Amino acid sequence: MTVTATSVDESDGLRPQPAPAPRSARLVRLAPAAAATLAGLLLYVSFPPRTLSWLALPAFAALGWVLRGRSRKAALGLGYLFGLGFLLPLLVWTGVEVGPGPWLALVLIEAVFVALVGVGIAAVSQLPAAPVWAAAVWIAGEAVRARVPFHGFPWGKVAFGQADGMFLPLAAVGGTPVLGFAVVLCGFGLGEAVRLAVHGRRTRTLRRSAAAAALLSVAVPVVGAVAARSLVSDKAENGTATVALVQGNVPRAGLEFNAQRRAVLDYHARETARLAADVRAGKAARPDFVLWPENSSDIDPLEYPDARLVVDQAAKAIGAPISIGSVVERDGRLFNEQILWDPDKGPLQTYDKRQIQPFGEYLPLRWLIGAINEDWTAMVRQDFSRGREPGVFTVGGAKVGLATCYEAAFDWAVRDTVTHGAQMISVPSNNATFDRSEMTYQQLAMSRIRAVEHSRAVTVPVTSGISAVIMPDGRVTQKTGMFVPAYLVQKVPLRSSETPATELGVLPEAVVVLLAAGGVGWAIAAGLRARRAERA
Repeated sequence: MTVTATSVDESDGLRPQPAPAPRSARLVRLAPAAAATLAGLLLYVSFPPRTLSWLALPAFAALGWVLRGRSRKAALGLGYLFGLGFLLPLLVWTGVEVGPGPWLALVLIEAVFVALVGVGIAAVSQLPAAPVWAAAVWIAGEAVRARVPFHGFPWGKVAFGQADGMFLPLAAVGGTPVLGFAVVLCGFGLGEAVRLAVHGRRTRTLRRSAAAAALLSVAVPVVGAVAARSLVSDKAENGTATVALVQGNVPRAGLEFNAQRRAVLDYHARETARLAADVRAGKAARPDFVLWPENSSDIDPLEYPDARLVVDQAAKAIGAPISIGSVVERDGRLFNEQILWDPDKGPLQTYDKRQIQPFGEYLPLRWLIGAINEDWTAMVRQDFSRGREPGVFTVGGAKVGLATCYEAAFDWAVRDTVTHGAQMISVPSNNATFDRSEMTYQQLAMSRIRAVEHSRAVTVPVTSGISAVIMPDGRVTQKTGMFVPAYLVQKVPLRSSETPATELGVLPEAVVVLLAAGGVGWAIAAGLRARRAERA
């Protein structure tokens, strides 16, 4: 009998089964999936608290290699694996206190956007100047992710990993879309240049136009970043302000950080009293105003007399206005509010947070989530309402723009404080619910990007850390530790000129999105022409 490579003899009436593929062949087939996942992980490693922003370049170089020429189905799967490799570790902090369920659900949904971007990148991968089109597709994906669902989730924008990178000055040119586009373009260009070099060595041929496009994709972002340094300045255009940040700390980390009535408020009042004593002793400069964090008053001082008394005493002790954060209720509606408190006149101005956090400050699809797990609905018993007006406090001669915590991730929420006159920016935050996770470092990096984007000093007062003072060039000049009481006092420049990023607003992003649409449309049209030619 003839020996064949089958698992069952044909005489049994069953179709022969092919012999198992050799292990080496199986590994080759798995290589793209492994490479996509590892490339996503590499992009994660480029983000804070690590200062390895340059790793974004090989991450996108590898992604471009993996997706080149792939079918839609393969690109969808590989893009999804890249998204999981990136977002699973990046967003692990979202499950610190509520368990892995919400974290995994968020990542699985957000990775779908990355998967769709993968399909677009594969579609444009064989067009002339492919890195340009591919970079545009990536940024278009970020633009969509920043808007849907539930008003968007921009966390993980490539730009937010570049606070220590050489491309940072490009934030002043066109904000996070231009900064992110430059980084991704450089990464795809680097990958294409390596691919062409390897191909040329193997075939002894070189497509000069393709090589030139790849090299320009690397060189233009680098040259642009160097040229953009002229837009970055720490010069005081409207004088200076001496600002104090108070980090009072919290009784405990986690969701129950404010479970002990008035404890958080008392902690911040105590640290402010220590600052006042140091000012009187000549150990600290006298501040023009003081910035407390989001939720620094766990009791509404506008409603409860005991809380009002504590805030009054703190303001009088330091002899300067204090911006405090509290949850207030008006007409049965909750607001996450910043209140400017004068030592003599009491509350003068307020700002209500506009970009509230889904599943943290309000619960979308409450009926569905309640059906899945009633405990999750108990975490957000009442939804917060959105504020309507930009927050700009006038304190003495300074105009302070306010972007509360989560709002720092949204381009519009920071920009419109500057277009409404802010000469510096404050990002009051409360990270106590995320313990010692990477979240606070990621958010601090966002504030550094915003400083360069709008050429403004940025202060970040946080209940439990890390609080920081950031210069308009993105440098952190002072910062606290985590879960320690502390204060920072520093003179910061006040500025009124606008960067191109501030003036252009959403226009650079819109241009990149149109570029992405044009590239994908071109690729689709080319594919249709090729199929018609085959039929003919």
